[in-house]
Amino acid sequence: MTEDEDIGRRRDGLQREYRVAFDRMSSILFAEDPVGINFEVNADEYEPEVRTILPRLRDCRSVDDVRRVVHEEFVKWFDDSTAGPAEKYQSIAERIWEEVVPGLTGR
Repeated sequence: MTEDEDIGRRRDGLQREYRVAFDRMSSILFAEDPVGINFEVNADEYEPEVRTILPRLRDCRSVDDVRRVVHEEFVKWFDDSTAGPAEKYQSIAERIWEEVVPGLTGR
């Protein structure tokens, strides 16, 4: 199996296992649009970021943890200047904490 095939297999597994959480987080990021890539026709634009954020949410114990994780991933995917400051991700973190994390952790 090639590396690309392995990545695809893991991505598909993540989407199946956490379909509701995956779709909800993707929707939140698209609506909040923290880096300005929502052009109204590309609803899947934030799916790569969701794939790297979602597995990390299980270790989050607060909204601040979620904000840190989301910000770190956006810095990795883009860069510091495009991602902006961590505070910019507060409302995203609050929504993810309320709408996504409970389905992952049973909180």
